Order: sequence, then structure tokens, then C-alpha cells
Amino acid sequence: MEEAQEVTRWEGYVDWRNRPALKGRHGGMLAASFVLVVEILENLAYLANASNLVLYLSENMHLSPSKSANNVTIFMGTAFLLALPGGFLSDAFLTTYHIYLISAVVELLGLIILTVQARSASLRPPECNPPNIPCQEVDGGKAAMLFLGLYLVALGVGGIKGSLPPHGAEQFNEASPQGRKQRSTFFNYFVFCLSCGALIAVTLVVWIEDNKGWQWGFGFSTITILLSIPIFLAGSSFYRNKIPSGSPLTTICKVLVAALINACTCKSPSNAIVNMSTSPSYPAETGKEVEEGTDKATEFNPQPPTESLKFLNRALVNKPAHPVLECTVQQVEEVKIVIKILPIFGCTIMLNCCLAQLSTFSVQQAATMNTKVRSMKVPPASLPVFPVLFIMILAPVYDHVIIPFARKVTKSEMGITHLQRIGIGLVLSIIAMAVAALVEIKRKRVATDSGLLDSASPLPITFFWIALQYLFLGSADLFTLAGLLEFFFTEAPTSMRSLATSLSFASLAMGYYLSTVIVSIVNDVTDHSGNKPWLSGSTINHYHLEKFYWLLCVLSALNFLHYLFWAIPYKYRSTRANEEHK
Repeated sequence: MEEAQEVTRWEGYVDWRNRPALKGRHGGMLAASFVLVVEILENLAYLANASNLVLYLSENMHLSPSKSANNVTIFMGTAFLLALPGGFLSDAFLTTYHIYLISAVVELLGLIILTVQARSASLRPPECNPPNIPCQEVDGGKAAMLFLGLYLVALGVGGIKGSLPPHGAEQFNEASPQGRKQRSTFFNYFVFCLSCGALIAVTLVVWIEDNKGWQWGFGFSTITILLSIPIFLAGSSFYRNKIPSGSPLTTICKVLVAALINACTCKSPSNAIVNMSTSPSYPAETGKEVEEGTDKATEFNPQPPTESLKFLNRALVNKPAHPVLECTVQQVEEVKIVIKILPIFGCTIMLNCCLAQLSTFSVQQAATMNTKVRSMKVPPASLPVFPVLFIMILAPVYDHVIIPFARKVTKSEMGITHLQRIGIGLVLSIIAMAVAALVEIKRKRVATDSGLLDSASPLPITFFWIALQYLFLGSADLFTLAGLLEFFFTEAPTSMRSLATSLSFASLAMGYYLSTVIVSIVNDVTDHSGNKPWLSGSTINHYHLEKFYWLLCVLSALNFLHYLFWAIPYKYRSTRANEEHK
């Protein structure tokens, strides 16, 4: 009877009441579907404000255009960077289930603060009407309230981004081909649902903010994130939650320190490797572990360490300098995997730097153009609707048409590999920046020819021109984000999957920070060269955005070459495992 119960259990997983998770009852596409619905609401609540925040800061809080843009990129960067602590806590101490609930409550508190401030005129800077009434930049307690609300939202968003994707991906049995294919479908539809939330955010909510007031926009986001909590809880009886296995950072640090100390104390490299046979023993592989997947099979397989990154093999010794530094082959190989995926992570930062422009300069560009479609005036912050719609169309087509076709052609399970998807996204970002530069040249020419360089009147050029760069960057985002999420989740050791998946959003954060750094460097360098800074002026019409976009285009092309250097020789875990068994 006990053996029958063991067979029906998911090894290493529990339900929401901390009881063993059972096969047939917990996990699967039904459990993941709750995650997908929650992602629509979560991204709606976040992006509704982030996409239009640059205008809120400049028009309501009276910050300069460049200061507004920098504050938005820092806010969005911080939100995504905080996914790393969320992923770390999910792996080490709490489950992804609990981290999501805590993070949703924190984001809710931040949105309540922003809603209260937007509703009360006494909590905002006084209205202004230059040149009669000069604008007063938000400061003091009002600024403190603004940034407290914003960064509580950022903290909540970070925790959600670090826990929700791995929580959904954990619902599938990777031991079977069907489970792996379902997991791949989940990541594609995760990006699809993310876009669904974005579509509502950049249309309905942005229209509410521009026409009814920001208090209604923030209020809408508050209600949305509040609704996401009971919907997530409704799936509790179906979820299987991975049991936290301790701090992955401890393992990484232990292996690195042990390898370094042993390199200094051991006289020859052979001393490190000869001790492999006497390193901590491993239990024999059982049928149940094979059922649980390739990770379980490899974790307990006492094979010698691989030849790659041989320096780390020095962590394997008979008598370590301290018992705490005793390492297993499994731990050494896990650290090698983490080190190998980091260059891929680094190569996606430049693409996300380009994506940061969609929330800053591109919105400000569109605000100077004719945004009317017949009799309806489209808010500039609704421009992301173009890439969002394209993603919503392309994601199902990719999953149901392109991938099955690629599987038949390549006769492989993946069809298109994760790294190929990421590479396509990087190429599209190069094209997007070239298009952005050409469109800005055209926009500036129209402004000059019309004598409207210093005018607040809309330029006689449709904002659909700006939509071109949104289209290319949106497509790049689809290929790269879905590819990154699945790549990090499948390649990372099971004990580090939430943290590794968080790297996808950390890459977004680094991209936003890099954008801020590049803007500052560009202004400093061009100012000291005796010319007017590229990204400075009374209005955006006096900026040299076209030069800035060409710079990003060149940097993106160099980054793609750097990516190829790491991606071409990379071997997936399944490939490495097959080679080791030959």
C-alpha cells in the first residue's frame, strides 16, 4: 500500500497544505492555466502605469523630459531586477506559491498609495501654466510619497516576476516528451497572456488616465491586482509546489571558494580529480527517479566531472581545508551550468536597452505627432498596441504552426532551439534601431519644414511612423523573452530554477539601467566636445535622437557578434548528457 502511494507522488513537490503532491491530481495544464490568467491581470496592473508614467511625471509632477525618462527607466529596471530576490527566496526558503501572494499584496499597497496621491490635489505639486505660473517640481513629502508608492509597486512586481513563471513551468512533468512540449507551450502562452494584459493596459487604462484622470488609472490597476489574488488562490488545490532546497548561492559560493583554496594548496591538478572516487557517495538510481526526469537521473549518477571549466574540478578533494567546503560532483557540475548560461544572459542586456526606448523617448516622439485616427485621438502611450497585437497573433501561430513544422524538418523535439529564438530577437532589435533612426530623421525634417520646432502644436505627420520601431522591437521581445524563460528554466539545475528564470527579467532591468547610463554618457561626451548635447533641449524636437538611435544600432550589431561567440559552441544539457553516456 505504501509503495502504491509512493508511485503516485510527485517526488520533491507538495500541495498548498504542505502535503505530498499526487500525480493525476496536482500539476498539468489546468494548474498552469490559473497562472496564465493571473499573468494577464498582473501585467495589466503594472504596465498600465509604466507605459504612461513618463507623461505623468512630466505633466503632473513637473519633472523635465530627460529626468522623467530616467526615473521611468530606473523604476522599471528596479522592478525587474527585484525578480532576482523573488527567485532566490522561491528556491531557498519559500515556495513560488507563497512568494507570489506576498508580492501581490506589496504591489497592492504601492498602488493604493499612488491612487490616493493622484486623487488628492494637496498631495501633488500645484498646477502651472508657463510662463505666467512657473512649474514647481515635486519635492519634499510629496516626492517621498510618490517614490514610496512607485518602489513598493516595483518590489511587488519583482517578486511576482521571479515566482510566477517558474510556478507555472513547475506544473509539468519534464520526464515525458508530452510534458516538455506542454511546458514549451506554456512559455509561449505566458508571453501571449503578458501581451493580453499589455493590450488592455495601453488602450483602455491609458485612455482612462488621459481622459478621466490618473486617479482612475491607478484605481483600475489597484482593483486588477486585487482580483488576481483570489483567482490565483482558486487554483491552490491543483498546484504542485517545489520544495525549497536551500540557498543556491551557498552552493555556488562553496564550490568557487573550495576550488580557489584547493588551487592554492594542492600541488598538482591531479590531486583534485583523483579524489572523485572518494567524494561523497550517491545512492543508486531507482525507477522512481527515472520517472521524475533527467535531472533526478543525473543528480544521483556518480559520473566523473566533465572536462569543461576544469578549474572548478579542484573543489573535489579527499580532505578539504574545512568540512563546510566539501563538495560533490553534482554541486560542481551545477555551478558549471550556471557559469555557462551567464554569457547568454549578458548578451540580451543590449536588446533590453533598446526596448527601454519604447517607454521613454518613443512616447515623447509620438506626443509631438498627429495621433488622430479619423475623429479619435489616440494617446501616445497606446503605441505599444502595435507590437502587442503582433505578439498576440504570432505567439499562437509560432506554437501551433511554426514549431510543429520546424520539428518535422529538423526531426528534433524543440524544432527551433532556445538560442536560435534569442538570436532572431537580437537581429530584429538591430533592424528596429535602424528604422527608429530613419523615422526620427523624417520627423525632424517635417518639424523643420513646417516651422514647428519650437511649437507645441502636433506635427503634420502621423504617429503610425513610430509604430514601425514598436513592431520590430515587439517581435524581438516575443522571440527573446519566451526563449530566455524556457532556456534558463530547462538549463538550470532544479535547485536554482526560479533564480535562473529571474535572470530573464534581470536582463530587462540591466537594459533599463544601461539605457540611463548611455543617455548620461552620450550627453556628457557630446557636451564636452563643444557641441550641444544630443539628448538635451527645450523640447524633444531639439534632441539629436537619430544619432542616439544609430549608436544603439551599432552597439546592438556588435552585441550580436558577441552573442554568436557564446551561442554557437554552447551544448544543451540533453546534448551533454547524451555525450557523457556514450
